[in-house]
Amino acid sequence: MNNILEVSNLSKKFGNVEALKRVSFSIKEGELYGLLGPNGAGKTTTINIISTISQPDTGYVKINETDLKNNSIECKKSIGVVPQEIALYNELSAYDNLMFWGSLYSLNYADLQNKIDETLSLMGLSDRKKDKIKTYSGGMKRRINIASALLHSPKILFMDEPTVGIDPQSRNLIFDVLEELHKNGMTIIYTTHYMEEAERLCDRIGIIDHGNIIAEGTLDELRETTKAEESINIHTENSEHINKGKIEQIKNFLDISNGVITFSSKNSGRDLPLILTELNKAEVGIQQIEIQKVNLETIFLNLTGRKLRD
Repeated sequence: MNNILEVSNLSKKFGNVEALKRVSFSIKEGELYGLLGPNGAGKTTTINIISTISQPDTGYVKINETDLKNNSIECKKSIGVVPQEIALYNELSAYDNLMFWGSLYSLNYADLQNKIDETLSLMGLSDRKKDKIKTYSGGMKRRINIASALLHSPKILFMDEPTVGIDPQSRNLIFDVLEELHKNGMTIIYTTHYMEEAERLCDRIGIIDHGNIIAEGTLDELRETTKAEESINIHTENSEHINKGKIEQIKNFLDISNGVITFSSKNSGRDLPLILTELNKAEVGIQQIEIQKVNLETIFLNLTGRKLRD
C-alpha cells in the first residue's frame, strides 16, 4: 500500500522555542493514524503544517504524492480539515452552512446538493437541516463541522479533538461515522486527549513529545517497545502483617500500601496462580483482585512521564 502522506524532517521555531525538531513519519493510504502528545509537545504545530495552515522552517510534506511547498492548492483539494473550534455560522441553517463551505470547492450545484443530503444523513441530522446552527447542541454542531469537511470527498481527513465536550450520543455517532469512513478506505489523521478513543479507532499511533516523535506503531508494537508491565492489585484483610518468610518466591515483586498488594507482571495469566498460592501459604485474606492490562495510557506515561493533559 502506498504512502499518501510523507512528512520528512519538519522543524519549526517560534522565537527561541523549538516547537518541532526534525519530525518525520508517513501514513499509508486508508490508514487511521492517531497523533498523541501533551500540550506543548508539537502536535498542533505538526497538524497545522500538514493541513497547509502554516509553513515549516525546514523539511517537506508530500500529500498524495504532491509536494506541499510547491503545490499547496493541489494538496488542499486532497484534504478535509475538522478543527477543534467550531467553524460554522450561527445565524445560518445547517444546510446553508454546508452550501457555503461546499461552494469553496467549486462543486457544481447539483453535485453539492446531493453531497449535502448524503453528509446530513450520515451525521443523523437530515431532519434538522433547515434549523439555524444557534439552535443546535454542542454535539450537533460538531457533527455539522465534520460534515463540512467531507463535502468534496477528501482523500485525507484531519480531525483535531473532534469529541471534546460533547454528549455520549454524538460521540458514539462520530465513532460510527469514522469507522464507516475508514472501512470505505478514507485516510484519517486523528488527534485526541482521550486514550480510549485512540485505542478503539487507530491502526497506528504516533506519540510526540518535546518536538520529536518518540514512539510509533500499533498498540501491540508500542507495548513491546516500552516493556510496560501489567499490574495485579490484590485487596486484602491483613496484608500489613504478611510473614514474608512464607512467600519467598514473590516477596521481591510486591508492593504493599493501604491494604493492597501490588505486583508488576509481564504475564498476569501466568503469574496470578503462583501469587495466590503463595498468599494462601501466608494466610492472607483476599477480598478482591484487579488486573490492570497495559493500555495506551500506561504506555504514554511510561514514555513521557506525563499525563496527556499536562
